[in-house]
Amino acid sequence: MNLSYYFKKAIERNASDLHLIEGSIPAIRVSGKLIHLTKEKIPIGELKFSIFSLLDKDVRERFLRKKDIDISAEFFNHRFRVNIHYQEGKIGLAARLIVKDIPKPEDIGLNETLYNMTHLNDGLILVTGPCGVGKSTTLAVMLNIINQERASHIITIEDPIEYAFEDKKSIIEQRQLGRDTNSFASALKYALRQDPNVIMVGEMRDLETVSAVLTAAKTGHLVLSTLHTSSAAETVERIVDYYPTQYQSQVAHQLSSVLRSVIGQQLLPTKDGKLVAAREIMINDNAIANMIRTGQIEQIDSAIQTSSDVGMITMNNSIRELYRSGIISKETMENRTRDLETGSIMY
Repeated sequence: MNLSYYFKKAIERNASDLHLIEGSIPAIRVSGKLIHLTKEKIPIGELKFSIFSLLDKDVRERFLRKKDIDISAEFFNHRFRVNIHYQEGKIGLAARLIVKDIPKPEDIGLNETLYNMTHLNDGLILVTGPCGVGKSTTLAVMLNIINQERASHIITIEDPIEYAFEDKKSIIEQRQLGRDTNSFASALKYALRQDPNVIMVGEMRDLETVSAVLTAAKTGHLVLSTLHTSSAAETVERIVDYYPTQYQSQVAHQLSSVLRSVIGQQLLPTKDGKLVAAREIMINDNAIANMIRTGQIEQIDSAIQTSSDVGMITMNNSIRELYRSGIISKETMENRTRDLETGSIMY
């Protein structure tokens, strides 16, 4: 099996993702739509052989041990974030095409509120949403603004590294899990001894990482990270729920003091067949900080709704603004607007 052929097709078709699974038809995702590349299924065994020939010995052994691994790979001068996994005993590959150049703020609709967050000196900024909605891209754009505008020491901890930064006013060190460090938590622990101003953690996956992130944000560093949550309120609940019950009140107090913002993202199809980000923005002002401390999480959505004057916006209103601007269709707007009473997406 010629693995390069499928990566080349993904590049030629300007796909965001490539999906190869033994026993299934190869597919790519273009402008949010899944498209089959051939009519033939991938024979059992061929994909595994091709993938294993791509991996060096250490990575291959780690995959066989963990059954799931993320790596960076380059094909035809294009970088991909690749996840290799098993499903139903068969090997699968999901690859995300990484744009070579870090986008400009205007390319991803980064507004003034988010731009102003790059001027913060400490605290925690979270970008949230499911896989594939551009969380890493938003973080990269924000980090690059810092890189261009102020002299800082920036450390990123990623799995794997997606965007390669070039030092401008800042010094940037990028560490990759498995290659440069064994875990997010361990890398964070030692990063604090390396005189950083800004730390980016690819994902808050477990209690140890969450604890290390909160500590870093509390000790005078600006920390940016991601979570797979769908709203600001759910993000706060998720962080607190990582901890045993007896510590949750203490954590809520700590989170209320270090959290600066939660940015929730969705990607929506535009009228011209592209994708655009809709964003919920929560800024942790005094009112919301008090809600976090006192466990009144259910009131956060209402606080965002009534605080547009300071730059906050609900996901519903962000989507409606895209519709009013003529960027998305009425059908897309109606399909992706949240029902604030149920908290579910209206279809």
